[in-house]
Amino acid sequence: MTLQIPGPRGKRATILDVAAAAGVSRQTVTRAMNDMAGISQETRERVKGLAAEMGYVPSRFAKGLVQGARTSIGLAIPDLTNPYFPAFASSVVEAATERGWNVVMDDYGHGTGSAVTAAARLAPQVDALIGYLAPHPDEAQALMGRRPVVAIDYPGTDTAGGISFDYRHAARLALTHLSSRGCRNIIFLDSDQGNNASSRSTAAAAEAEQAGVHLTRLPAEPSAAAAKSAIALLPTGGSRVDGILAFNDLMAAGALKALQEAGRAAPNDCPVIGMDGIPLGELLTPELTTLSLDLRAVGRAAVGLVDGLISGTIKDRSAEAFLTLRHQLVLRQSA
Repeated sequence: MTLQIPGPRGKRATILDVAAAAGVSRQTVTRAMNDMAGISQETRERVKGLAAEMGYVPSRFAKGLVQGARTSIGLAIPDLTNPYFPAFASSVVEAATERGWNVVMDDYGHGTGSAVTAAARLAPQVDALIGYLAPHPDEAQALMGRRPVVAIDYPGTDTAGGISFDYRHAARLALTHLSSRGCRNIIFLDSDQGNNASSRSTAAAAEAEQAGVHLTRLPAEPSAAAAKSAIALLPTGGSRVDGILAFNDLMAAGALKALQEAGRAAPNDCPVIGMDGIPLGELLTPELTTLSLDLRAVGRAAVGLVDGLISGTIKDRSAEAFLTLRHQLVLRQSA
């Protein structure tokens, strides 16, 4: 007889599910998962094998082992030195705290870390996972088993849910505005991804082609310093750049600095538009025009999806489990 165990699309496994599948008591599962005495090695291995197959991972946070413990969600972040991510993380913590939940965060963007290693570290501790998990969100879901994963900014994933952004809409807003200012030689200052353009860059290129706008991709590391260096190396004569759309606000800040050092002023000589809408933009001189996301709304939406996926009010991998949010063009001095 072959034991049929529901796949990751079903309700997340509990200690009672594992006990039923193994034909043992809840106490036996507890002993097996915590390597306690009082059961045979054969039973221990069988219980652990079923638990792994069902996606049940006990931890010091898991409600199955600690009575009264709160739901715990993992948050995988690639770089807390970028002001965008602390703002997003803060919104997740706020929404989770309102529900009485714990948040366990992993900043994987330094050293040799990756989204997968972050998911592996978080999986034993949490009931669900939210995060920037590119390029391997499906592997993160596999590590979490039946517990829901909400992938941010990675459409087309096989995670339980996700939130993506309409970059075509954002690019249309920016390019329409730059064109209205007479810009004809526009740079998209992109995050350096080797030979691959970012999804933001791809969307901008598609919108530029449709609108008949000349757009050139210029890759750089996604930091102010790298963006400043990249813009400083551009030719100063001939058909020089007369408009810049940046991958994020940090890169836009670097572009503004490079223009200033070259004796060019934004917006008159070269308008600059950033993306994300972090508070830094209002502190720059000139203040940064940006394609702004409501980061508080993004965090609340992600936690809301997790809540629905855990409770069963949202079916995982359903249309309702995937949201698309839009940027707004916030006009300030730089464009």
